[in-house]
Amino acid sequence: MLDTRNFTKSPIPAFPFKKALESVLPGWEMSLVFAGETRAQSLNMQLRGKDYIPNVLSYETGNKSGEIVICPSVAKKQAPLYDMTYTQFVGYLFIHGCFHLKGERHGATMERKERLALKRFTNLSPTPTPNVPKNRNRN
Repeated sequence: MLDTRNFTKSPIPAFPFKKALESVLPGWEMSLVFAGETRAQSLNMQLRGKDYIPNVLSYETGNKSGEIVICPSVAKKQAPLYDMTYTQFVGYLFIHGCFHLKGERHGATMERKERLALKRFTNLSPTPTPNVPKNRNRN
């Protein structure tokens, strides 16, 4: 089950979030929240003690349930740095959050799994491009 809430003025990108969730975390209940910069930064401080605006946050809320928070304004700024469209990058952030909830840690293995998962739902190459930043404010 996927419950999506948008606390921003931006429309939610057209990405198959529910299919991606079932692909990475079958049987999980997930809340997907699109939050503005103030809310995202406040949650990052509360949950992680980090005082910056994150592109994505993910945390468990129970057994096989969690919440993923995406900040669209940050995603829009960062998408070109990853050679992705805004919609592709938001999908990537969602998948990234799912993999963290699955217990994956940053690194080449996680990035490869993320790219392969994203490829199932977009026309994006599963191979990262050379200028893709590594692990910069992506958790």
